[in-house]
Amino acid sequence: MPGGLPNLPSDALASYLFAIEIDSIEIAQFAEVSGLASEMDVVELKENTKDGKLVIHKAPGAIKPPTITLKRAKNSSKALWDWHQAMLEGKVSEARKNGSVILKSYDGAEVARYNFENAWISKITTGALKAGANEVLMEEASLVCEAFKRV
Repeated sequence: MPGGLPNLPSDALASYLFAIEIDSIEIAQFAEVSGLASEMDVVELKENTKDGKLVIHKAPGAIKPPTITLKRAKNSSKALWDWHQAMLEGKVSEARKNGSVILKSYDGAEVARYNFENAWISKITTGALKAGANEVLMEEASLVCEAFKRV
């Protein structure tokens, strides 16, 4: 950060201190969030100079919002499935939701926020069912969004 303090080891954030908000409602039951990324396409223009040398110019292309993956223990709630089902049934405006991934400090204060817009669940997966397994059944939802930014 220009002009700011250096990042000291004690400033590091813990990966387990996060929350998810969907349409301004905080949902605290997710075990994992991944896919928080910002990416742009790169447009290349290849030209030859008058000497015959190849020159490659690079310019920014389209912004590629991420696919955010949410994982949680499977329970009896149908909330994620109903959200996904709305898009399957063509209820596009109902299925698109805004939300945030919020990073918190050790005392619970918000220290970073990533907002996503017009997100909907493109894929929902229930983990493997295994006889004799001694583990929690997990559910995973893939959110596609139209905009993503850190605020």
